[in-house]
Amino acid sequence: MNYIRIFTVLILMLTLKLAYSQTGPNDVVITGHVVSKGEHIPFVNIYLEGTNYGTTTDVTGHYMLVDLPVGEFILVAKMVGFKEQKKNVVLEANKTLEVKFELEEDVIRMDEVVITGTKTFKRQTESAVIVNVLDNKTIKNVAAQTISESLSFQPGLRMETDCQTCNYTQLRMNGLGGAYSQILINSRSVFSPLTGLYGLEQLPTALVERIEVVRGGASALYGSSAIGGTVNIITKLPQRNSYEVTSNNQIIGGEALDYNVNGTLTALSQKRNAGMALYAFHREREAYDHNGDNFSELPEITNNSFGLNSFFKIDEDQKIEANFSATNEYRYGGEMIEGPAYLAKQSEERTHDIIMGGADYENNFSTRTSLVLYTAGQYTKRKHFTGIAPDGGEELQAYNNAPPYGHSKNYTYQFGSQLNHAINDFAGSGTNIFTFGLEYVVDDVYDQIEAYDYLIDQNTKNLGAFVQSDWSVTQRATVLAGIRADKHNFVDKLIFNPRVSLLLKPNLNSQLRMSWSTGFRAPQAFDADMHIAFAGGGIQTVQLANDLSEEKSQSWSTSFNWDQPTEKHIIGFTLEGFYTQLKDAFILEEIGTNEAGNSLMEKRNGGKSTVYGTTFEARANFNRKLQIEGGLTLQKSEYDEAVTWSEELPGEKNYLRTPETYGYYTLSWTPDQRFSAALSGVYTGRMLVPHYGLAGDIGTPEMDELFNSPSFMETNIKLAYTFSLKRIDSSIEIFGGVSNLFDAYQNDFDSGKNRDSGYIYGPAKPRTLFFGIKLFN
Repeated sequence: MNYIRIFTVLILMLTLKLAYSQTGPNDVVITGHVVSKGEHIPFVNIYLEGTNYGTTTDVTGHYMLVDLPVGEFILVAKMVGFKEQKKNVVLEANKTLEVKFELEEDVIRMDEVVITGTKTFKRQTESAVIVNVLDNKTIKNVAAQTISESLSFQPGLRMETDCQTCNYTQLRMNGLGGAYSQILINSRSVFSPLTGLYGLEQLPTALVERIEVVRGGASALYGSSAIGGTVNIITKLPQRNSYEVTSNNQIIGGEALDYNVNGTLTALSQKRNAGMALYAFHREREAYDHNGDNFSELPEITNNSFGLNSFFKIDEDQKIEANFSATNEYRYGGEMIEGPAYLAKQSEERTHDIIMGGADYENNFSTRTSLVLYTAGQYTKRKHFTGIAPDGGEELQAYNNAPPYGHSKNYTYQFGSQLNHAINDFAGSGTNIFTFGLEYVVDDVYDQIEAYDYLIDQNTKNLGAFVQSDWSVTQRATVLAGIRADKHNFVDKLIFNPRVSLLLKPNLNSQLRMSWSTGFRAPQAFDADMHIAFAGGGIQTVQLANDLSEEKSQSWSTSFNWDQPTEKHIIGFTLEGFYTQLKDAFILEEIGTNEAGNSLMEKRNGGKSTVYGTTFEARANFNRKLQIEGGLTLQKSEYDEAVTWSEELPGEKNYLRTPETYGYYTLSWTPDQRFSAALSGVYTGRMLVPHYGLAGDIGTPEMDELFNSPSFMETNIKLAYTFSLKRIDSSIEIFGGVSNLFDAYQNDFDSGKNRDSGYIYGPAKPRTLFFGIKLFN
């Protein structure tokens, strides 16, 4: 018997049955159009709610749905930038129904659906944890090419550059360093300590749909490293069939060119049950020397990235989402010469190959119960060089014979599950959504430079489980309570981290939130610990103390949010106070040199430290034409006991490289659909910056010093004009502007090969002109 033939016949019969069941003999059709202010709107999503039947309006704003089922349904018209509209329809066999929509422009997104704060979908005003959203529109207004360039435009966040040679960056939240903040890609923990060094600068904004930010320890459900907060980078999913190609060209400091081109393509099936978004990114940046010593302050970069994000609805209740990306980046900083890196007097060279991916399966068993199964991972290979050449003689010959090249391998993978179940009339008062989760994360880092006797061989494993109760006690009060248990292989015992948050809504326009939570950080090497620095004329590395134990935290926060919308305007503000106490806080102290002559910093447990302060943010939108947002953070970060960061100087209680005041603002003006203007700025207050010196070297201080840096205000402006290309059903946008308009840039960099690479503060780049073109539909 030919089993293949029988199997083929069965498949054909099943296919015909499915095709017939979907089309059917009913001949039900819906036609219509979508307009706004008298103009037809193309590419609006039109679909029957709760089904896989859907389409989009064509370039004339009209649509047609065919082969529909008989019955009562809700027809939805939805498009970004407009308020969603729904209409009840009754579909009868052999009849055509005409349904017209008139959409109203959305004034401002004040109540978006977010997921990061509670691990469940909630509207911002209904979430007991405050979640800020950085959308794609704001990212474009500030002309950000990479995710790192965009994150400073959120309250409580600050991106800092920590190396003059390689320009690695870290995100600080509420006064805490980068290792205290967890970076997620589509809610998954694939950012390892190694990828965290350059990852935010390697990921292009072309892949971003929005970025959700939870400040403070209220995000303790995410486990280790989420003490300062959580940043969730959510990539684009297709909403309609579209394309966009953008070329952005920059001239940095009037000298160095920075060129990038990126493109996105989205495709959606006619029934809206499958789709894919593709993106590609290419960047080339020349090295930039600010002080004329032939050593770069901004390294040379070449980046090639591509990726995809897709979904497939198996049926009305089941969905699969998958994403994948690949990045190759070359980065070189130091003496600006031609030839191999080891021939430079001082340089860092990095070549990264990174792949990331993940998949989620979601099953909504009923209106009350859903299950999510997920997996994600990343793999990184890195070749790197970090060297400072001896002045001459046998030492230089030995250095050239065995230059300090290194190699790294890093993989991360995560498996998890989450079950959500809603109980109506819980305890006789409101709905309670229970969330149960289990996840396993493994991260393995191998990083070696044999010439320096430098090796990090670290394998971390963490099994975490959590349970959460999200109880809407009344329409004006919600209690969010949860606990997470983690078993980390670097910690002997099981660690429990509870949290409680309360949301009170005095009226429709305001929300009062209060939260308490605990967290921990394992005694492992984090992002900044893996960076090899130049200081005091040599190499500086970090090692972990033998008796290093976990760091624990308690966090409290209170916030009040108020928004007043009218028909044409909206104004609002948020005031937040935060307090975090760290026990057995990790500190870095200088302990001398190792056998290879490298300067050593040791990570130890100190006593207690506290971070506290307040953040104020305000927003307004006037008649859909003028939008203003801004935030200011005032904070204090200090240890109970002084930390000896230098053997030459007394210790310091205040956190280093941590300004007590910082903030941002954005202002956008859109008088019509063609022209737009945006003004934005980032403020960085004074801070204590360690500066390592070398006696007898004219390019560095004679001895170590603690420098109180000046404050900086970085101002950016962007103008754009859009032309309609009706013959190809597309538009073209011409844009240009200036970043750091008043050239508020550091002017006292060290010079020469013995410079302290960590002595860098203020804006990431000097005055930069940019111009570009975007083609899209």
